[in-house]
Amino acid sequence: MNKKLKPELIDEDNPEWTDDMFEHSVRFDSLPEALQSKLRGRPKAAVTKERITIRLSKDVLERFRASGDGWQTRVDAALKDWLNTHSLT
Repeated sequence: MNKKLKPELIDEDNPEWTDDMFEHSVRFDSLPEALQSKLRGRPKAAVTKERITIRLSKDVLERFRASGDGWQTRVDAALKDWLNTHSLT
């Protein structure tokens, strides 16, 4: 590659590819299926959730957030539990 490098644009964590790197690269779709599935990222959930906006009391929100990562899942579980023990009609 015969470009003039600009030192201020050099990213040491993500260097520019060399000709040798291009020669040794392979297309994603030519990789084995097992490897492709690992590289694709997080698999789609079998049961998806719907994104909504909800207003909660500050104290309720603080308690759930204080419980750490996964607090939204715990809110969902708490609401499901409430639905199992209460009638809406």
